[in-house]
This record gives sequence, structure tokens and C-alpha cells, in this order.
Amino acid sequence: MQPKHPEQDEARLQAALTAADWPLLTRLCRHALRKSGRSLAAHRLLGFSLNKQREFGAALKAYQQAVVLWPNDAELLINYANVLIEQARNIDALPLLEKVCKLRPRQAIGWIKLAECCYLLTLHDKGFDASQTAAALAETLHDRVAALMQSAIHRRELGQVREAVKDCETAIALRYNDPGNYTNKLLFMLADPQVDAAQLSAAARQYGAVFEPPLRPEWPDFQEHRGSPWQRLKIGFLSPDFRVHSVMYFVEGLLAQLDRRQFEVFAFYLFPRDDHVTERVQRHADHFVPLAGFSPQQQAEAIRAQGIDILIDLAGHTGNNGLLTLAHKAAPVQVSWLGFPATTGLTAVDYKFTDEITDPPGADAQYTEQLYRLPTLFACYRPMSRNPLWRYQPRYQVRPAPALTNGFITFGSCNNLGKLTDEVLALWGQVLAAVPGSRLLIEGKNLDRPDFAQAYRERCERLGLPPGQVDLVAQRTDNQYLTYHRIDIALDPFPLTGGTTTFDVLWMGLPIVSMVGESFKSRMGVGLLAYLGRTEWLAETPEDYVRIAKSLAADVEALNTLRLGLRGEVEASALMREDIFNHHFAEGLRVMWLQWLAKAEHPNNAEAQAQTIQEWLPQLPEEWTHAPVPGVGLKPGQRVSLHEAHQRLQDLVEKAKAATPPASATTTEHQITDRHWIAVTELAETVLSAVPHDPLALACLAEVEHAHGHTEFAVTYLQHATQAMGMGSASAA
Repeated sequence: MQPKHPEQDEARLQAALTAADWPLLTRLCRHALRKSGRSLAAHRLLGFSLNKQREFGAALKAYQQAVVLWPNDAELLINYANVLIEQARNIDALPLLEKVCKLRPRQAIGWIKLAECCYLLTLHDKGFDASQTAAALAETLHDRVAALMQSAIHRRELGQVREAVKDCETAIALRYNDPGNYTNKLLFMLADPQVDAAQLSAAARQYGAVFEPPLRPEWPDFQEHRGSPWQRLKIGFLSPDFRVHSVMYFVEGLLAQLDRRQFEVFAFYLFPRDDHVTERVQRHADHFVPLAGFSPQQQAEAIRAQGIDILIDLAGHTGNNGLLTLAHKAAPVQVSWLGFPATTGLTAVDYKFTDEITDPPGADAQYTEQLYRLPTLFACYRPMSRNPLWRYQPRYQVRPAPALTNGFITFGSCNNLGKLTDEVLALWGQVLAAVPGSRLLIEGKNLDRPDFAQAYRERCERLGLPPGQVDLVAQRTDNQYLTYHRIDIALDPFPLTGGTTTFDVLWMGLPIVSMVGESFKSRMGVGLLAYLGRTEWLAETPEDYVRIAKSLAADVEALNTLRLGLRGEVEASALMREDIFNHHFAEGLRVMWLQWLAKAEHPNNAEAQAQTIQEWLPQLPEEWTHAPVPGVGLKPGQRVSLHEAHQRLQDLVEKAKAATPPASATTTEHQITDRHWIAVTELAETVLSAVPHDPLALACLAEVEHAHGHTEFAVTYLQHATQAMGMGSASAA
């Protein structure tokens, strides 16, 4: 039986859609579907309206039911795919969008969404082709700009950096008020070795000049925050990268152990999908607040509602960033740190954390922020963010130099291929020529594709690198760190130096040759090696670079000795001393707070501000002069002292020992199945995520492995526990 007056139903649906009355639209859709389960208009809009109300699970369920009835409706499919992409479920969206493009091959929007979907899946050839099809079909300004954006992001990944920047500039010229094109332009400019710090700064200031002035009149004065200079502060960390991401190699230790006597820690998360790293962040932070999918204004309001005193942005001009949230002035003091090695361009951001070497004297003019130079390296590294326990496994321990058995030196790089410019590769050819019989290993994306690898070999040959001396290795996530077992000496690209990769290299025992640069993006190697005390590996000129590489390669026995001792050297240095870094970071936060209070009391009077701060300093609580007691986040909102965590761990071990293990507990496949021992393992990992190298947690893991007959793993954990107690060292495996 056909429903009466379907035209009236559809008119009501359209009116609710136009009015953006999402609860009403949802009710009308459900009413229409009760009358007719096949109502196409209602199926198209139900998931859409639920998604607008942030009922993501219900929205996806509605679409799943709808596509069973209407599998070839392009509008329904694209709406469904759009929600999946918003939830970072791109792999599920891909076949839907491929179908849309077949159903409507002459409509640009389908190709635009297909290109967008491909990015997170690293299908850059496919995404780029889709963007070019979209550009050819685009009839509206919106579609032309969207196609250019997709073209740009895929070009960058395919190594077409300058073309990517031009796409962004064309898009900005067409529509000046789209923030994504500015952010992409800045990110891509960063990858162009011909772009200097002044050009980056100018482009960032252009971004600020477009988006900040309309918001400035609405900035709060934050009068209610003006209290004691020594009050416990609410510190917010704003990031889309509380997940498997390079940022977490530097943030986790701070989130876990920032002094809770002084600070209450909030993590504001901007990405729509969680993973196992997100779960650790939820334990470390005192409060975890998901903000993905909200507008910048809504995000700013949510942050203000928490009463945040200092907000720290960890993304800068990178994907899913919160810069527009900062432009709304979400907190009285706002700070940039870590994610982007240049200025945000926003005057709403008051400070940038850096150090005295990576940002040399005179660099201040490159920033809209006031530089706060830490008396230690700008960041502190913790390896194995994806799998914290792997850092203790035998296969990740430093091994002897491969040259001992190979009979030749292997130089290597595991950096983004975009950093390996013609100038870099040509100089590396000179390094090979200077060290007879040596080889060069290059690891990177797409090198498992025969056509790409062949083209790369031909490029290397044109630049003076004999193909027979070059080994190309495809980058694989599960191979992280292991490639370094094949390399004797690492070569740092320039002027875009390595970041996380250089920390990885040094921790795995490899010396690295790095070129001295002029600004932060080209001085990360300078900062790392200076704070490590290995400035002899820094080159001022190309000739110097070749000389250092040749010198390191000259004595293989000395190189091996250096390699076997370098991890201990790195872990004892500022590069990995979380206690030192966290202390200085906390000190920096307090200085920023005192300066904000003093400026509020004495506007435009620097001398009076300085005098006021001097008067406050003697009031510093005496207990803060002592190191904080480490804490462990057991689950969201539950933080205990390390001592209490130890007691819980010991109790679990005793319970596990008392229980009779099942026959399947001992296995050659390294599977632990007994629930008591699983509980020990999980709590030990939780402790080690908060306090790396905790000897009791390591000893408990040794108990777990011993109980299951895994002798090699048990011995390795005991070696690390012994080393942590200062009674010996974990030898190289």
C-alpha cells in the first residue's frame, strides 16, 4: 500500500533540512520510514541528521540499512561515505566512492571525495588521478577549490612539492577564506629546500592576517583567571595526534609525569578515531576531552568551560589542527610546541617552546610568538611509541656494526624521500666515492613498486650514485628500527634535516653526519647532536660532510665500539632524560603564568612587571623545590603513586604464582593465556608507559616470561631491570 501524500512528506523533510533543525529532521525521517520503509528521501537524510547531532553510531547504522535497499543511489552512497571519512574509516568509504564515480562519472564531487578518501589510505597515485578528473569536471567555485586541495595533498606525497604549493596558491586566489589551503601551503613549503625561514614566516603571517582579525574583538579578558601566582594551573594539550603518530614519541613522558602538585593535565583530542596509543593518553591525562567534529568556536568554548589557564598546541600547520580554535583565544596563555617547526602566524599564540641551539640568536624575528628557550633540548624522546614493551625485546637491542661481517661500510637514510633532493643525493655520491666499496641504503615509501624504484635508481645514477652500490628498501611500519641493523653510519639530509628519524638512528647506536643550517627546520640535527655532546658529527660545508663520513668509516672496530655504547650515551643525555625535560618545561609554564599575571597588573610597563615577578619569587612553595613523586594512570581518572602501583603489581605476581597455570600456558609461540599472568603483563606495561625502565615492572615481566618458558625474554627483562637499578648493563643482543 502506497503512503498518502509523499510529496508533503518530502516537503517537510526539505524544510527541516533547510532550517538545519536536526532533531526535527530525524523525527520526520523516522516517521516517513514507518509509513514507507523504502522512502528514498528519508533514507538519504536520516543518517545525515543523526551525524549532525553527533550520533555517529546511529548514523552509520541508518546508512547501512539504507544501502541494502538503495545500493545504486549515488547521493545516498556519497553521504554515507562522507560520514565514514569524518570518522576516519576511509577503508570502508573507498568502495562506496568508487561506485559513486561509476554511477556519476561526469560529476566532480564524487571524484573529489574519492581523492580525499585515498589520502589517509596512502593511495596517492589513485587520489591524484581522481583530483585531476575532478578538476576537469568542476563547474562551481567550490568544486574547483576542493579539487585543487586534493591535487595538492597528493602531489606533495608524490614528491611534487613546488607544484603542490602552486595548487594551494591557486586555490587561495580563488577563495581566500579557506583555512585548509593556507595550512597545506605552509606544510608543503616546509618540504621545499628553496623556501627559507623568512618566506615561511611571511606565509604564516598571511594566514594570521586573514583569519585572526574578525575574531579578535570577541577575545575574553579572562579576569576570572587572575589569582595566585602559585596556584595549581590547568594545562591543556590540544592535538589531533594522541594516537599512533610521531608526536607521541615526545609527548607521552610529559603527559605522564608533568608535576601534578603544580598542574592539572587536560588532553583535548581533535582526531575522530582512537587507537591503543589513545588509550594510554586517556590514562596519563587527568582529563581526556574529545573535540573532533566540533567547529573551532565550539572547541574554544569547550576549552574555556574547563577553565584552562595555559593551552599548548601540538600540531601547528599540520592535518586536523586546532589553530582556528587558538585564534578564538581559548585560554589566557596559549603556546605552540612540537608539531610544526616554524611560526603559527597567530598573535593569539603567546609563546613557542624551543631551545637555545635549535633556534639560534636572531631567530625571534621569524615568529609571531615569543620564544621561550628551554635550557635543554626542545623535546625529549621516548622510543617505541607503538609498542612500549618492544624496546626491551632482544631484536631491538643494539647489534654489532654490520661492517664487521659485511666487509664494507653501509651508509643509510630512512627519512622521507621528499627530503632527499638532488643536492643531497649528489653529495652522498661523493661520500660513496670517498669510501671505497661502501654502499648506500635508502628506505622510503613506494620503493616496493618496481616502476617507482627503477625511476629512483635512474635518478640516483644521474646524480653520481652507482646503481650497484645503492640498496632501496620499502618503508614498512612493522620494520621500524630493524632497518638500522643493516646500516653502519646514518646520513642526514639537508636543509630539511631529520627529526624523529634522527632520534631513532641515535638510539639504535648509529652515528649520524648532519649539516648545520640556519633555522629550526634545518637545525634539528644541530640541536640533537649538541645536546648529545657529539658536535664532531656536524658539518659546516659539503666538503666537511664528506670528511666526517670518511673519518667515521675509517676504523670499523672503533665504529663498532661507538655503536655498542651509543644507546647508553643517548639515554643518559638530554635527548632522553624525561626528569630534566619535565622540570624545565614545568618551570617554563610557571614563568609564562607569572608574566601573564604581571602584565595584567601592570599593562605596558615592563619594568613594573619584572619587579612584581621578583616580589613573587620568594613565595614559591618549598615542596615544589623537590622532585615530584612519579605517578601511574591506571585508567582514565584514576592516578596512583608509583609505590601503590608497585604494591598492586607484586600482589598480582603472587596471585599468578599461586594459581595453577593451564597446560597451554607454555608454548613455543610466545602466547600468554593465563588470566593472572595477563593481568601482571598489562599492569607492568601500564607502569612502564608511565615510568620507563622501572626495575620492578621489568622484573615482574621477567617472572611472566620465566613462568612460560621464554628464557631469552626473561633474561632480557632482567638485564634491563639490573641496568635500571645501576647494578650492571643490558648487553647488546
